[in-house]
Amino acid sequence: QVQLVESGGGLVQAGGSLRLSCAASGRTFSSYAMGWFRQAPGKEREFVAAIRSGTTYYADSVKGRFTISRDNAKNTVLLQMNSLKPEDTAVYYCASGIYSVIDTNPHMYNYWGQGTQVTVSS
Repeated sequence: QVQLVESGGGLVQAGGSLRLSCAASGRTFSSYAMGWFRQAPGKEREFVAAIRSGTTYYADSVKGRFTISRDNAKNTVLLQMNSLKPEDTAVYYCASGIYSVIDTNPHMYNYWGQGTQVTVSS
């Protein structure tokens, strides 16, 4: 059974940092792209960052502030978020891709975690 479990969310002031972690099991995740998405109230789920082997890709809104990394030996994907802004407030989801290539389309990811809330106060 494939499982993705996120942790590390919370409340932080603007300018602060958080690190999200995604623990994966039930699949050889190193063979697939892994991504982070977020969804704010009343908005569609949006792409944040993705990683495949040594290649990373970021949404323009987080480029230079967020860093995605993975530890294949531990089946873990991390999202380091720095210089957080109130507009980063959302539920953040970890996802595993259908294929090995990086994609920003959430429909190209077939396994999802339950999400972790990130709230940035001004």
